[in-house]
Order: sequence, then structure tokens, then C-alpha cells
Amino acid sequence: MSAVDENVSAMLASSASGTTMMIIVQLASRIFTFTANQLVLRSLPPAIMGVASQLELYFISILFFSRESIRMAIQRQPLQLKPLTTYSHKDSTGAAPKRSNDVSEARTIASQSVVNMSYLSLALGFLFALAFAASYVQLASREVSELPYYYASVIIISIASLMELSTEPFFTVVQQYMLHRQRAVVEMSAAFVKSLTTCLACAWASRAGHSIGVLPFSIGYLCYSSTLICGYMLALSGITDTQKFSMLPTKIKSRSEYFMGRFSWPMIGLSTNVFFQSVIKHLLTQGDSMMLATMTSLEDQGIYALASNYGGLLARVFFQPIEESSRTLFSSLLNSGGSGHLRVKNIDAAKTQLTEVLHAYSLMAIVGFPLGPVLAPQLLRLLGGRIWASPKISSLLSLYCYYIPFLAFNGISEAFVSSAANSAELRRQAVWMGVFSACFASAAYLFLKVGALGAHGMVYANIVNMAVRIIWSFSFIRKFMSRHGSGMAIAEFSPRPLTCIASVTMSIVLTSKGLYALDIYSTRDALIFGAMYILLVSYLERKSLFIYYTKARELVKCKTSRTPKSKGE
Repeated sequence: MSAVDENVSAMLASSASGTTMMIIVQLASRIFTFTANQLVLRSLPPAIMGVASQLELYFISILFFSRESIRMAIQRQPLQLKPLTTYSHKDSTGAAPKRSNDVSEARTIASQSVVNMSYLSLALGFLFALAFAASYVQLASREVSELPYYYASVIIISIASLMELSTEPFFTVVQQYMLHRQRAVVEMSAAFVKSLTTCLACAWASRAGHSIGVLPFSIGYLCYSSTLICGYMLALSGITDTQKFSMLPTKIKSRSEYFMGRFSWPMIGLSTNVFFQSVIKHLLTQGDSMMLATMTSLEDQGIYALASNYGGLLARVFFQPIEESSRTLFSSLLNSGGSGHLRVKNIDAAKTQLTEVLHAYSLMAIVGFPLGPVLAPQLLRLLGGRIWASPKISSLLSLYCYYIPFLAFNGISEAFVSSAANSAELRRQAVWMGVFSACFASAAYLFLKVGALGAHGMVYANIVNMAVRIIWSFSFIRKFMSRHGSGMAIAEFSPRPLTCIASVTMSIVLTSKGLYALDIYSTRDALIFGAMYILLVSYLERKSLFIYYTKARELVKCKTSRTPKSKGE
């Protein structure tokens, strides 16, 4: 196997390992968050949850606008996992050491470049934090501003966002060197501290009889950011010595393509192109929260936040890590290095990764469409308590289950687009994102204002939004594959026709038997039918499931066989 092929194999193996680690991180953090929510949910009215969701949007917006475009630009400059020392065995004239030194120097420069670029996120963070803080303070409704400690919470969250942005140099190094284990430990610790702090603050306020509004949530964000800083400093304390670069913005000598000798002009240009696209993408992604904040009551916002937290649990635990690791893998495989030429093996590897993920998502959707809307309200009845037990919330959670597959397909398809598109294509995508924004705003207005559907209308608008984005992304992917001598058909990742028929049949059966009712007998029958249906789908898709099982075993064996070798070295 050539050194280049070994590099592709190493990237695939590392991506799979990284996906596993990030799923563990998301699962652990969501368990912590879920437990914390359950402890505070029973004592908090929907209005408080509505304000908490607004502050979460505030925190996410600062981080997204400050770092997302820079992160995506950095991912387009991946390190090679294996040095391409093709001359190491040919002669003894010094060619091999020189080649090795060249590779080492290139890795050092690449590492320092991304570290330097990451500091631009912190600089942007100050600007966005000031702008968003002023808007949240000045434009807050009277009902929101009169909540205890609202203004203090805005200030605390602003500080927490800047603290988290200060960890970007560490994050870029973790991504470049694929240090997934270190990231997992740090982020799980931060999630635990955040959940514990939120619970303790709520418990203290409840016992002392104090009304502190959303202050516990803001303190949780502050503790999360503090733990990230301490954790990354400990986890990456020695890497700069071994890899010969600095965690501070350091001048790169003899490099004319660097602004102020530190910031890569190509990455600045790419991040600028991506920024305008990411602004529109954020408006589309978080548009539901923005629309709800302007068109509905705090109670509707709190109800939607609950449905989003419960209904989106699967998306955040599984889909987000898969999307993140796949984007890193796609960026590595589809990076032409400015030449515009891509290797056939890299394109095939990227296509294989994409189709396998899409097929897995299709199977999850086939299972989730009939069962999710039935089982989700039953789960809410057990966990939410009486304060959240209402047909309105249950029906919203059932509807949200239909939205989750759209989230999954959109995430992985846009991950491929952002990795494969060149600067001109990214600009065209930004224009199309503007069109999608108009579609989303129109749908939201129709469902929220004209139809007066409240939180339910926002779910319908989100489905419309995701559907048009998925159609465009798949159109781009098919054109990209065709341009590089390949192709991509829906049949390559869709379930078998019999499986689709079984899904429709099960949906009709569950609806006709009235298993959406919230009683013990309906829950029992739903679980029985659900188990039978899952067994049927497993039988119909046994070949695909066996392929996934075989690949998982191969990855485990590969990882196990490498461990002793690395220790012996």
C-alpha cells in the first residue's frame, strides 16, 4: 500500500474513532443535562424555560458568528496523519532526512497557522458580544426584563462566551491532531460541572425561598467555560514542546502569504466567504427560536424549548458527532491543496462514507416515523411531571419526531457541501441560503400568524426549511460526483421497498388502534407493537445491518492491534 493510501486509511480510521468518542461525549453530556433538567423542570414554569431558551440562543449566536467560519476554514487545511517519506529507503545521501525535516517543518507551520487563526475568533467575539448584549438588554420585552437577575444573566453569559472562545487555540490543535480522547474527557467534565452547578443553584434558591429567574442557567454556562479552559490547559500541556509550535499567536518567518506574518491569507479569504454563508445558515438553523421570540408568548417558547430538548436529544447525541467527524473527514479527503485535482480513491472514500451514513439515517427514519410519535408522549408523561402534562405538549413532541430525520439528512449533506465546495460555489450557496431564508420566513409567518398554530406551526416551518435545503444539497452532491466521474442515486442509500411498506403499514396500525392515548394499556401495546416492528425491520435489512456489524468489528480489531504497537514504540 502506498503512503498516500495509508494516509487515507488513517483518516478513515481516525474519523470512525473520533465519531465514537464524540458520541460518547454527547451521550454523557446529554445525560448530565437531561438529569439536571429533570431536577429543575418540575419546579420551573414554561415562561422561565422560554427565557432560558432565549439566553441559550444568545450564547450560541455569539459563539457561532465568532468561530464557525474560521473553524470551517481551518478544517480545509488538514494535517497529514502519516508523513509521505517515499525516499526513506532509496539511498544514504541525506535525501530521506531532508524529506523528513521538510514534512516536520510543514506540520509545524500548519499547526502554528491554525493556532494563529483561532485567535481571530476571540477578537470577533468581543465585537459580537457587545452588539448582542446591547440588543438583548435594549429590546427585551417588559415581561422578560422584569425577571429577577435577567440583566446579570446576560452579562454572565457574555463573559462565559468569551471564555469559551479563548479555548479555540486548544480546539484547533485537538482537531488537527485528532486528539479525540482528550477532547472527550474535557467536554464531558465541563458538561458535568455545568449540570451540577445549575442543579445546585436551583436547589439552593428553592430551599431558601429566593426567586432567581434564569440565573442558574447563566452560572452553568460560566462554569462550563471555566472547566473547558482548565481542562484543555491540562490535557494539552506538553504538545507544543513535542510538535514545536506555540499556543500563542506567533510570527511565521519567511512567509509572504501571511497577514502580519501570522494569519494565512488563503484561510482569511476562505473564512470570509464562509462567514456570509454561515450567517444565513445560522438564521436558518436558529430561526425557529428567533421567530418564536418575536411572534409567540413566553409559554409557547418554553413549550417549544421542551420539545426541542427532548425531541432533539437523538440529533445532538448521535447526528451532531457524526456530522462533525464526517465534515473533518470530507475536508481531508476532498482537499485539493489548491491544484483543483482530486484523487479518485479520495472521492470514492468520501462517497462511501456519505452513502453509509445516509443509509443508516434512512433506517433510523424508517423505525422512527411510526414509533416516535407514539412513544415520545409516553416518555414525557413519565419525566415531565404534572406541570408539563398536557395534550398540547404531547402532540407537539409527537410532531417533532417527524422533524428529526430532516435534521439528520440536512446535517450530513451540508457537511459534504461545505467540505467539497470551492470559494465560488460557497458564494453561490450563500445566495441560495438567502432564498431558503425567505422560504422559511414565509412558512413561519403563514403557520404562526395566519394559521395561529403556535409552537406546532414552527415545527411545520422547520420541516419546510430543511426539505428545501436537503433538495439543494443533494443536487450539488450529484453534480459534484458527476463532475469527477462518479454518480450518486437515491437507491444507493434508501431502504428496501418492503421496509418502506412495513413502515407505512405500522403507522396505519398504531393510529387506528389509538395508541397515542396516555394510559398504561396504550403504553404496553405500543411497546409490544414497537418491538415486533423493530424485529421485522431488522430481518428485512439484515444484509445492511450485517455489513455495519462487520465494519464495526474490523475497526475494533484495527484499533486493538495498533495499541500494543504504539506502546512498544
